[in-house]
Amino acid sequence: MSIITNIEDLRQRSKKILPRMLFDYVDGGSYDEQTLRRNETDFDALQLRQRVMVDTSGKRLGRSVLGQSYALPVGIAPTGMAGLYYPEGEVVALAAAEKWNIPYTLSTLSICSLEQLRGSTDYPFWFQLYIMKDRAFTESLIERAAAAHCSALVLTVDLPISGQRHRDIKNGLSVPLRFTGGGLFDMMLRHGWWRRQMFAKSKSFGNLAGMASAENSKLMGLAQWCASQYDPSLSWDDVAWIRKLWKGKLIAKGVLNAEDARHAIDHGCDAVIVSNHGGRQLDGARSTISSLRSVATAVNRQAPVLLDGGIRSGQDIIRALALGADLCMVGRPYLYALSAAGPAGLDTLFTILKNELEVCMALMGIRDLSEVDETCLENPRYFSREY
Repeated sequence: MSIITNIEDLRQRSKKILPRMLFDYVDGGSYDEQTLRRNETDFDALQLRQRVMVDTSGKRLGRSVLGQSYALPVGIAPTGMAGLYYPEGEVVALAAAEKWNIPYTLSTLSICSLEQLRGSTDYPFWFQLYIMKDRAFTESLIERAAAAHCSALVLTVDLPISGQRHRDIKNGLSVPLRFTGGGLFDMMLRHGWWRRQMFAKSKSFGNLAGMASAENSKLMGLAQWCASQYDPSLSWDDVAWIRKLWKGKLIAKGVLNAEDARHAIDHGCDAVIVSNHGGRQLDGARSTISSLRSVATAVNRQAPVLLDGGIRSGQDIIRALALGADLCMVGRPYLYALSAAGPAGLDTLFTILKNELEVCMALMGIRDLSEVDETCLENPRYFSREY
């Protein structure tokens, strides 16, 4: 890992290690992938303000969110199937989060279950939830999250239906994995990946065990069962229902505009995550960084505002904090690092982000991240249109 200098290096190593269908699942977006690209490129439009001859010794990188103090202003976003990228990948990621003292969010579509994670450590973690058509099963997931002492529930609000992802369809992605034809040949070439996955204890969706057969014996697997559970009838009334069931902190993930941010707060959410599902849902939507300022203004410090989508450097984190984010989440970078080298890859990822943050702060005259605001950017109103 000594030659890895940035997140793109981790991405390239991940691409060499993973079968194509798994790499494309994490790397791709919906339809023409316009929003996927904007999530990254729109960060480049924001110019950082350099300052000189400012004492920045003793820099402080910590942040407090929802009553918890963290060592870095970054956390691990919920991503499905992490355990297929590295054996027991979710457990490995939670261990890294504990080591670095950052938040970790377990996906509903994780390979390791809620109970497996709680059995691995006492470190608090968040649980990401989809509201499914089967409301009884949704309620059971909430009860399991409470039993696992999850410190927050992250409610995904931007998936009433799944956006089409061309790469996944062409690759024939399914869970459990099924390799045929060219996909089988490609998998056999990835010796390191399949040798380590042979001994993985978990190979399917741990939180959904048994649900496919219970719902419909003709379904091909858990992925299809889950896709059938997305509910286009979702409304803010469902968020209010979740709020009554869940007594802990509630975070709405998938907010892109001021109106929806206000709705989330009005319906009892304790925080919002500015997110477009990593460009995997509505293709053509705005990037998360271009949406952040209007959401932060609407929330008006009533609740923390987090951001995911497009973070690829410590500089990007500074840009997001300057426009109103309290903390940033990384999804793709985490899976690139996990698949590249497991625990060592995650250590490399967070070392890179920490070092980039420290260098950036020194060159911008910032001693404490609490000082970061719009004055840290040369053009803070580049994304100025309110909507």
